[in-house]
Order: sequence, then structure tokens, then C-alpha cells
Amino acid sequence: MLASYKKSLYAAFGVFFLLVVTLNSVAQSAGNAASVAGTVVDPSGAVVPAATVQIRNAVSGFERATVTDKAGKFTIPNVPFNPYHLVVTSEGFAPYTEDIDVRSVVPTSLAVSLKVKGSAEVITVESGGDLIENDPSFHTDVDRNLFDKIPLESQSSSLSSLVTLATPGIAADSNGLFHGMGDHAENSFSVDGQPIADQQSKVFSNQIPLDSVQSLEVIAGAPPAEYGDKTSVVINVTTRSGQGVTRPAGTVTTSYGSFGTASLGVNFAYGGDQWGNFISANVLNSGRFLDPPEFAVMHDKGNQENIFDRVDYQLSGADSLHVNLGFTRSWFQTPNSFDAENATAWNGVVVDNGGLGPNGLPVGAADQRSQIKTFNIAPSWTHILNNATVFTLGGFVRRDQYNYYASENPFADLAPSLQSQTVDQDRTLTNAGARSNLSYVKGIHNIKAGIVYQQTFLTENDRIGIVDPTFNDPTSPSFDPNLAPYDLTRGGTLFPFHGHTDVKELALYLQDTITKGNWAINLGLRGDFYNGLTVHREAQPRLGVAYNVKSTNTVLRVSYARILETPFNENLVLSSIGCNSLVLNPLLACSSFGLTPLNPGWRNEFHAGIQQAFGKYLVFSGEYIWKYTHNGYDFSVLGSTPITFPIAWHNSKIPGFAGRVSVPNFHGFSALVVFSSVASRFFNPQLGGAGATPAAPGGVFRIDHDEKFNQTTHLQYQPWSRGPWFAFNWRYDSGLVAGPVPCAGGNCNNGPVGSDTVVDTSIISPDQQFQAGLFCGSIVATPTTPISSGLGTNLCPASQYGSSHISIPAAGTEDDDHNPPRIAPRHLFDLAVGHDNLFHGDRYKWSLELTAVNLTNKKALYNFISTFSGTHYVSPRTLTAQIGFHF
Repeated sequence: MLASYKKSLYAAFGVFFLLVVTLNSVAQSAGNAASVAGTVVDPSGAVVPAATVQIRNAVSGFERATVTDKAGKFTIPNVPFNPYHLVVTSEGFAPYTEDIDVRSVVPTSLAVSLKVKGSAEVITVESGGDLIENDPSFHTDVDRNLFDKIPLESQSSSLSSLVTLATPGIAADSNGLFHGMGDHAENSFSVDGQPIADQQSKVFSNQIPLDSVQSLEVIAGAPPAEYGDKTSVVINVTTRSGQGVTRPAGTVTTSYGSFGTASLGVNFAYGGDQWGNFISANVLNSGRFLDPPEFAVMHDKGNQENIFDRVDYQLSGADSLHVNLGFTRSWFQTPNSFDAENATAWNGVVVDNGGLGPNGLPVGAADQRSQIKTFNIAPSWTHILNNATVFTLGGFVRRDQYNYYASENPFADLAPSLQSQTVDQDRTLTNAGARSNLSYVKGIHNIKAGIVYQQTFLTENDRIGIVDPTFNDPTSPSFDPNLAPYDLTRGGTLFPFHGHTDVKELALYLQDTITKGNWAINLGLRGDFYNGLTVHREAQPRLGVAYNVKSTNTVLRVSYARILETPFNENLVLSSIGCNSLVLNPLLACSSFGLTPLNPGWRNEFHAGIQQAFGKYLVFSGEYIWKYTHNGYDFSVLGSTPITFPIAWHNSKIPGFAGRVSVPNFHGFSALVVFSSVASRFFNPQLGGAGATPAAPGGVFRIDHDEKFNQTTHLQYQPWSRGPWFAFNWRYDSGLVAGPVPCAGGNCNNGPVGSDTVVDTSIISPDQQFQAGLFCGSIVATPTTPISSGLGTNLCPASQYGSSHISIPAAGTEDDDHNPPRIAPRHLFDLAVGHDNLFHGDRYKWSLELTAVNLTNKKALYNFISTFSGTHYVSPRTLTAQIGFHF
């Protein structure tokens, strides 16, 4: 373990040293942002000092202002890529306005000439044209001026929570997971240009803290050629910078709320014209860290500590250095169900042995826990070659260490109909690489060419054993002698597995955004070379066209992209070779015997969309998508653990639509509505990976991120600028596809096939029936008592059968493709009220915020016994109070 840490640290410092020595002569820029600079003069050409320069984007909420120096010059660093409305004002002069478009790391240089104020002056104000973007790629921009006040469900995965609530095309899932445009985990982050394609939910890795984020651009349309790997949704993150913050500024916040959740956060920014440092540190402790399989909270404690530091330094007029550093540690319990919590008779499942397991010790409650440590360093160098060309060189090392600890008594890990094994895991993922690109902006062309090389070092250590005496009973005809040495119920030991591989990826891309009159055209070509457990090469053309109908403030767009989808790295080795093991094959519920390596998939996707401004206070943007993928990916969860295995099926088809309605600030009121409907159809056979294939008689099934409709409405109101504010969320989800819910007739593979009059619920335990909210007439399942009727225990006439949490197809109508069981629709409401300056201070300010998540305490599921994610409930009503000091 120590050697592995040393290897990561050596790689990190090696990358950093390489970049430093490359700076021979030795302009501020991160990968997703640039600087806006210029000079302000009067009609005679004399410079105008102390003029106020402001840029803003009404849709994203970004707003930044500065003043010119004695030479009339100004610089606004770290401006995310977007169109902006610029206003320059100075006493005695008429206001100057201009629309600018920041689309490249090439600095935007302006020459502003003010006119003397006169009675006949005409002032240009913002119009509907400032609300639209002539961009072929459908995307959403969100700045912290907006998301600072959005009530978020998860503090430990607040970045994922923000993406779910503020951007269209996202289906909500548990534990910080989300499904982007019909896919699971086919999302990638670009943090100041650093590519991150591995999962960023709280059960896989640790995210950067939300208070380190300046703005987000979430691309749900066809991605430009610079983005690859996993592109169903690309999340461009621009972090906060201290450059230009000449007076130290920061915030100290502390909060306390439901489930004993307490947090403390500090961020600090300071810098000058040539340098800057922003640092953020946070700690969190909660009694409900993960989303549990019960509405009640049991065995769900967790804590997280993280630190993020961004350093900017301008070495010369042409050279700048940017470094991101981060470390996060999280520790959390795997939440228990009532079955797992009340395991007084060996889980009350197999035998009654006075509460003792085969080892003679009290079984007790399940006590499974996890720890994740994430380290990241990402330096980059930017060199301005001339006014039109910028060269960028960057490196990165990111390392996740994931430890999963079984219960001290392994027999406590037995879960009814879910888990017959106990397992420990020590897994590391180290992603190291370098990136370089050249940006050229001239006339109608915005050209970018680049190369990215990265290696992902995977090491997996697992120990697994049988804890169910009926799983490999020696008296059974299906007894497997290969498993006998690892049957803990009969004195066996844990089976050890060690796997390692090095995944190498090389990407080359060239793209050009051509802007001519009302037209905007994206042309691109990307080539990916993947060399892991399998080898694949793919040429990927990209094309997007947008047309701006200026007379009506309308943008029409169409696009196409060829995409290479790389396999998931989490548990890739075990999933690819485990099914070839005589021991692991049955323990991992493999659908077939042999090696099951996951090959990269390839996708053709088509998009068509429209953006329409109505006046200057409302804009709509919508997109229709159609994606066809060879080798469609998802995960299979191991029992009731958070350990998952990647799986690939023959192909998938994903059609759907997504949209956004924005109301920019109007007298203190603003609104954002995002919505989507995405089908996700997967086709057998299973091509690779561990885990059982969902039964689908027709060969086609809807995977659990298929959702007919979801929407989030966010309303925000601040009556006056120095007064209190109010924020409100309304989230509606029609419900994801559910797992094995007992039903009657049709293609019901989880009940008595052929019977459409009686439902047999014995395939799931009483507690699972309770989790599903099953009832038979007036009889409701409890954690210890199943439903029943005059027909007997676990039997119910179909006419009296139903669920309060799941929409179960009517008797005889269940179909895995066209009418699967789904989680019942739910409406969730969140409310936040606050004041940013309680005592009306100037430099020092106190703030107070009160937040209620799930205001009505709605009892609802995210998913139910999903093959891919298990069972999880949404959060009960959660109340939080936060106080902050700002300086």
C-alpha cells in the first residue's frame, strides 16, 4: 500500500516538474475559461482611468465587474466560455455597450472608445438576442450566482445534485448518481480542462467541493471533437480563482440539521494582477450519509473531509501557470435494511440458531463500511504565441483508493434473496496523463487541435466467501465441490482475488467552429486509441450546424456525432476475468462461463433542437436526441453492497427529448425549468461482464434509467438587493424502471408465469415487500409480515393487489420492453430562505440560511431491487440551518 502511494506521489511530482522546466522564458487561463482585457479611451484617444467595466450573462447568472487602472486598462480573468453583454460606464461619458463572445482560451482583447454624454445619445440595452447562443451543441450554463441559492439534497455529492436539479436530460438516482440522457455513468467532467471520465458519485469517488466551482457548462447535445470517452453528458467545470482579488476575501460557514448532520467550510481568495490563490476546505459529518433501502435511517453514519487549492501565476505577458490540488477522504457505513439490522436469528432467514452463526458467535446487525481517499494534482501552462494563437500544455494525476469492509461477523452479511456472500475489497484507480492543445481564432474560424494521453492503473484485491448454508449444500444435486473450501458455514476460508491492468488511451482531435453571418458550423474529427484488456481504435467525425433567425431571436440546430464509449474502470478486471474462475463464476452470478472482457462500444447519435427568446425575460431551449450504441453498458450490483461490476449488452437504443426554460433576473425574480423524457432500451445477449442478465423474453428490456418524464422548477426571489431571499424547488419524477416486483401474468418473470388472477410474492422477503409498499386489500406488508389473503400467506388475488410506492402493471399486461414495473411518480418540494447581509455590513457580513429538503416528507423510492443499483429511498424531510461570515 505504501509503495502504491509513493508511486502516485512520484508521478504527481514528475508531471509538475516536467511542466515547470518546460517554461523556458519563464496569460491567465484555465482549460474552460479565458481572460477579457482591454483599454478604455475618450473621444480624443486619452485613457480613461476608474471607468467601471461589467460583463454579464443573463441566462447563466454570471456577472463580473472591475475598474480601469491609471493607464485605462482592465482585465477580467477566469471568464467561462459564453456570450456576454459588456457595459462600460464613467462619469461624464455615455454608457458603452457591446456583445462579446468568449469561446476560446485565446484572450479577448477590446478597445473601448467612450463618447461624451449628450442629450441626443442612444443607449443600447439588452434584448432577446442576448439570451440566445448560436451554438450547434445543446448545453446549459449555470454560474454560482444562481446555484448558491438552489436547495440541494446532498451535501457530500453536491456537484451531482446541482447537475441533476439545474440541467435538463438528467434522471435522478440515489447516492449522488444520475443518468445523463438515458445512460448511466457515460458522463464525464472537465475540471479546468482536466478530463475525468470515471464515476464521481459518493460510492465510487469523491467530488470537488461545490464552493470551489465558479460555473458549469453541461453539454447534453452532440459533443465537439475535443470531448471523448464518455460523452452522454459533458460537465465543464470552471473553478474559482484568486487572481485579481487584491483584497483578501473569503467565507466561513457552519451548519447543523436533521440526522445530526453538521458541516464546517472555509474558503479564501487572494491575489494580484499577476497571481492568485483560491483555497477551500470542508468537513461534514452525517447520520444519513447514503440513501438507505428503508425510509427509516439505520446504520448510515458517514463523514467527509476535503481540501481544494487553485494557484494561478502569470510568469510574463505571454506565459501563465495554473495548478489545481485536491485531497478528499470519506468514510461511511452501508445502510441497513430491517432484515440486516435485526439479524438476531442468523438474519431470520435460513435457520434459527438462537442468534448464533456457524462460528458460534452472535450474528448481530450487518456492519459493512467503506472508505474512499481521492488525491488530485493538475498543473497546466499556457503560452500566448500571438494575438490569435495560444498553446496549452497540462498534466494530471488523480488517484482513488476504495476500501470496502465486511461485517466483523461475516454471517451478518447474509441478505434475503440478495446476498449469499461476504466480501472485502481494496481497490485503487490511478489516472495519470498529459494534454496539449493549440487554439487559433481568426476571422470566421475558431480552430482547436489537441492531443490527450492517459494511463489508468487498476489494482483490485477482493476476498469473498459463502455465508448461506443453502447456497452450496453438500446434499443438493447441484453441489459444487469447487466452492466447498470457501463455504464459511462449513469451516471454509475466504477466496482471494488479485487483479491488475494498465489501460492506455490516446486521443487526437481537430475541430473548427466557423461563424459566418447567421450560420455557425462545428466541424471536427477525433481519433481514439484504446489499449486495455481489449484493443480498439475509432475515428469519430463530428458535425453541427446552427442558424440564427435574428428577426425572431430563434436558433435552429442539428448535429451528428460518432462516439467511442470506453468501458468503466471500476472493477473492470474482476468483471472481465472473474467469470472464467470456477469459484468466482457462481459467486458473481455470471450468466455464462469464460472470460468476459468488456470491449469499447461505439455510438451514432443525432440531435435536432431549437432555442427561442420571448422578449428579453424568457428563453426556451429544447433538443430531440436519438442514440444507437453497439455494446451498451451498465452495472450489476453485488447483493446489498455498493460494489458493482460493469456489464455490456449487444446494443442499446435511446430516443428522447430535453428542454430548458429560463427567466433571467426581473426585479429580483428569476426562474429555471428543466425537463426531459428519455427511453433506454437494451438488447440481449449480454456480451461481457459479471452479474446476471435481466430476464427478457423478447430479448429487449428497459433498463432502470428509462424514465418517461421528469422536471425541476427552480424559483428565486429577492425583493430588494440588501434584503432576504427565497428559493423554491419543485421536482417531479415519473419513476425509473423497477426491479423484480411480483406481478401476475404477461411477461412477469418474477411471479407465477401464466397466472393472471393470483400474485405470489414469496420471491421477496417480508421486509422487501414492506419496502415496495405492497398490499393485498387492507393487508399491508410489514418488515416481518408478508401480505396475505384467504388464499394463504404471500398469495393475493390480482384484483386486490397493489403498491403505494411502485406502479405495477395490471394483471396480464407486464412487458419488459413496453410495460415494465416502475417506481411510482413523486413530487418533491424544497425551500430555502436566507439573508446574505444580516447586519448590513460593508466589508464584513453575516449570512443566515434555512433549508428544508422534501418539505412535505414524501415517502418515495429512487429504485427497488434494481439489478444495477439495489433499493434506495429518497431523503425524508431534512431541515438545515447555516450561518456564514464573509469578509
